[in-house]
Amino acid sequence: MGPVVNILAIETATTACAIALRVASGEEFEVILDDERHHTESLTPGIRDLLARVGLAAKDLDRVVVDRGPGLYTGLRVGVATAIGLSLGASAELVSVTSLELLAHGAHRSGVRGTFVSAVDGRRGELFVQTFSLGDEVSPRSEPEVTRPDALRDEWAQRDETATFGGDGVARYEAAFRELSRATLLDLRVPPPIEALSLGAIRPPESLVSPMYLREADAVANFSTRERSS
Repeated sequence: MGPVVNILAIETATTACAIALRVASGEEFEVILDDERHHTESLTPGIRDLLARVGLAAKDLDRVVVDRGPGLYTGLRVGVATAIGLSLGASAELVSVTSLELLAHGAHRSGVRGTFVSAVDGRRGELFVQTFSLGDEVSPRSEPEVTRPDALRDEWAQRDETATFGGDGVARYEAAFRELSRATLLDLRVPPPIEALSLGAIRPPESLVSPMYLREADAVANFSTRERSS
């Protein structure tokens, strides 16, 4: 395939449904389509409208980047399935990113440096979390995991370390994290799809993209394997 020019990013890991687009001129667009879990209703029309706005058709896409989670079960299924369908229809390359790294890169772009904790609301009183070091680059310090807000708060209360926390999980359980004297809370709730454009542009295309659930119950409920033909 030729050079990657037109890149579409799909974000459905949280209650928000969002997309971003990079075109040949280098111009980038980011749109929050909905913030109330209407992924199925909002995503496809939103993609169609954004492409029309810049004078592109789906067949003009060179690469599709999708957030594979962790996040909300239904949202991830919608996002991954849509990305695979688009990539197949357009003969475009397919790349995945994670919600937690998108939050870290979004924080980095906003000027945050040092330790950053991404926390996505997993519902059921749980959080999906990962810790990053933000310096000249964004580097993971841990693997994605499931925890509870009080457990995460207690863990960081015992650490002699300052950290910035961000994600819709922090927003939902803000009162708990406000108790941490060394914590700064960043108002960054949606994993920014514009960060997926940059990450997705430099990663190799994938033949298999599956949602990252982290919880066994969610994984078992995913009856079908989402695979793109190579």
